Order: sequence, then C-alpha cells, then structure tokens
Amino acid sequence: MVSRVIPVDDFDLVIFGATGDLARRKILPGLFRRYLAEQIPADARIIGAARTRQSDAEFRTETAAAIHEFMGAPVDKARLAEFLDHLCYVAVDARGADGWPELADKMRPGLVHAFYFSVAPALFGDIAERLVSHKIADDDSRVVVEKPFGRDLATARALNATLARYFHESQIYRIDHYLGKETVQNLMAVRFANILFEPLWNAQYVDHVQITVAETVGVGGRGEYYDHSGAIRDMVQNHMMQLLCLIAMEPPYHFDPDAVRDEKLKVIRALEPLGAGDIVRGQYAAGPDGPGYLDDAENQDLRTESFVALKVNVANWRWTGTPFYLRTGKRLRARTSEIVVTFKEPPHSIFDEAVPRPNQLVIKLQPNEGMHLTVMIKEPGPGGMRLVQVPLDMSFADALGKDGAEMPDAYERLIMDVIRGNQTLFMRGDEVEAAWAWTDPIIQEWEAGPARPEPYDPGSSGPEEALRLLHRDNRRWREIRA
Repeated sequence: MVSRVIPVDDFDLVIFGATGDLARRKILPGLFRRYLAEQIPADARIIGAARTRQSDAEFRTETAAAIHEFMGAPVDKARLAEFLDHLCYVAVDARGADGWPELADKMRPGLVHAFYFSVAPALFGDIAERLVSHKIADDDSRVVVEKPFGRDLATARALNATLARYFHESQIYRIDHYLGKETVQNLMAVRFANILFEPLWNAQYVDHVQITVAETVGVGGRGEYYDHSGAIRDMVQNHMMQLLCLIAMEPPYHFDPDAVRDEKLKVIRALEPLGAGDIVRGQYAAGPDGPGYLDDAENQDLRTESFVALKVNVANWRWTGTPFYLRTGKRLRARTSEIVVTFKEPPHSIFDEAVPRPNQLVIKLQPNEGMHLTVMIKEPGPGGMRLVQVPLDMSFADALGKDGAEMPDAYERLIMDVIRGNQTLFMRGDEVEAAWAWTDPIIQEWEAGPARPEPYDPGSSGPEEALRLLHRDNRRWREIRA
C-alpha cells in the first residue's frame, strides 16, 4: 500500500524563531521531508525570521546543516539544493521596528500566508501586533502557536485574549504535536469507521484505561525550564489530556474541526475533581547511570515532580465507573507512549482449569506505532483446554508495507494542515482554558503544601506509591517497555 500525497496550495510560510532549536530539529527538516514527498508546491516560499542578522545564503547553510543532522537518513544533495532555493531570511526585532517593512515586502498577494510562532509566549502579542499594524497579516492569514500555552488558567486566558485582539479563533492554530501522530489519528478511524468497537466502548464493557508516556532521559540542561513546569504542566495538561479526550469523546456528527473539538471539550468539562488519594508525584533519584533530578536542576530544595500518576474519572453516562489511569515521567525503564484499553472479563468461565485474561486493545504511539488486540485462544496440543493470550497485531510497518510505514513526522502533518486551513488536530481556546481549569486546583494544592515528591530509582517504573494507586483497585499497570 502506498500512501497518497495530497497537494496544498502555494504559500508563504514565515517561521519566527527560525534559528531556534525547534525550527532546526523539527520544522525545517519536516518541511524538507514534505518537499521530498512532492507536497511543497513549486511557488511555495519559506521565510525565516529571527533577531540574528544573516543573509539568505547563511540561513540556507544553517538549514542544510540542521537537515543533515536531524533527518535520520542520508540526504539527497541535489534535492536539498532545490529545497533551499525556496528559503529566504529576514532579521526582525519582535519588540521593535527593525525588519518588519522588509518582511512585508516579501509577502506575495493571493497566496496562503501562515506565520509560525516558534518563540516564547511572551513574544506572541508583540509579533501579532506588528503583523497586523504593518499589514503583513490579514483576515485570511493563519498563525501557529507553540506550547506552553500559559502556565495556569489566568495566563492561558491572557494569551487567548492577546491573540484574539489581532486574529479570529478560526485563524489560530495551537499546536500539540501528539495530535499529529499517525496512531492518534488512527484511533479515531478505529473507533468511528468500524462497528466492532463502538458498542463495547463504554463502562459496561471497559474495565479501565491506562495512558502512559514514559521517557528514559532526565531534565539535563532543561532544569531551569522544567522547574517552572513539572510533569503535570509539561505533559498532563496538554498531551495526555488530548489522548484522554480522543479515547473518551462521543462520536462527532461529522469529521469537522469544531465538531471534533466540541466533543473533546465535553470530556474535559466532565472530569471529576481529584481526591488526595488519586494523585502520586515522584522525582527521580541519583543512580549509577547519572545524577538525580535535584542535581540536574542544580537546586536541592526543589519540589517539582518529574513523575506523576493520576486516577481520573469521567462523570458522564458512557464512562461513569471506568477509571482512566494516567502516568508520565522521566528516567523511567523505557521510552514509550501507549494507550491500553482493558475490557472486562467474561461474566462466567466455562473452563474449569483455565484462567481467562481480559482482552486489551494496546495503541502504541511511540516507538513502533501500531495497535494490537489481545484475545484468549486454546494453546495448541493435546492434554486438555489450556488457554493462552495472544495478540492480533497491526503494526503499521507490517500492515501497510514499507512505503506505508514511512509515515510523516507529526510536525510535517500539522504544518500541512495549517496550509490547508484544517484545524481538526489543533486545540481551540476554550479547550485549553478548560484543561487548565481542571489542572489548576491540583497544582495549587501541591504548591501550597509541604509535601515533597516521592523519590524513585532511575530505570524503574516510577515510585512505589504509583503501583499502589492501581493495586488498591485490584489492578496493575502494564509493564513499561519499548
């Protein structure tokens, strides 16, 4: 099976912060991959914008070096040279007057105009104001904003209000790269394009759901940033909240941006407040392979969590009685992101000696994207009815073949959706605010109290209390493995 490439219209894409880490690691290599897939039109132009003063040639040289470093595959030098011809550069002062007339001169009328704010949120308002005042952006332009979109409800509302002064909600694309992952989108296809699961997708048949995002790295040189964030701000409030919404949402009336986001918003608003026993915080300790969190952050008094586990209940007719367990952390046993839907056991076993296990739908987001469903079968051979659990496996590499398995990076897909004007995989302002409204009380209680996060060993599954979070409900976490 060969994936189809859907062309987009000619565009001018301005990347603010074009010399920064995100642009070098993800945005520019992703655009080059789209060029190799022949999805970048011949008249498209990518304009780098940042404070650094440099020529077009210097920007192209830096971009070529970034692509060689982060592509993860040999680079065709001839195709790279062709791609670089689409690039130019303007030095701009986000809080001053320099560079804006030059940027305005580069924008071509009649094309899609998109502006990627790969900068600190404190600069969103300054850049937005200058785009409008210099008549660079208009009512048809699109702006992409990166997380963190606020650090609490008040700052999120302030950012929404700032952007709303210059752009309509239909022009604002709040990017969460998890929504661009192929398996996350396939989750909606599996749920809503097949009759198989939807009749079982409720509290009557689902025992519980686990969502795990585990990393093997620590905070390293990001200690100062992470100290102002922590696991719940960095992962739960955005990435994991979005995964929970896609699992728990009702079928939208149509695969339409606002229809999908309306249903996600209903899930967030149905989340019950967490009790004291529903939350576990952890902080990785020092180990043979490296320093602990406090050493990485260079501050022995920090109470910032590098691990969090939550038991979440969705108070609606579909899910009341089915808990959702979320966990995320750094310096854990393996790097993996997955969703596990555990169905209830059969109400009665007809087999005397066999012990049936519950069916599980495992949705792997990374690495090795794919899904598999575990079912019970008879173990081959004589000697009675011996049951064994086996997976019905659908890894994308096996099911779709080599070409189908070479899936675009999340950023590639999302940037092309911006050019198309499709907001389905982007967060809406009220959705962001609802997520902060739920997480704010949790964070405020932690910050006001004296308790420190529970230490855990690097390379483990997290603190012991996280295991007990499920043991109290007579359940177990799925083992963390790549």
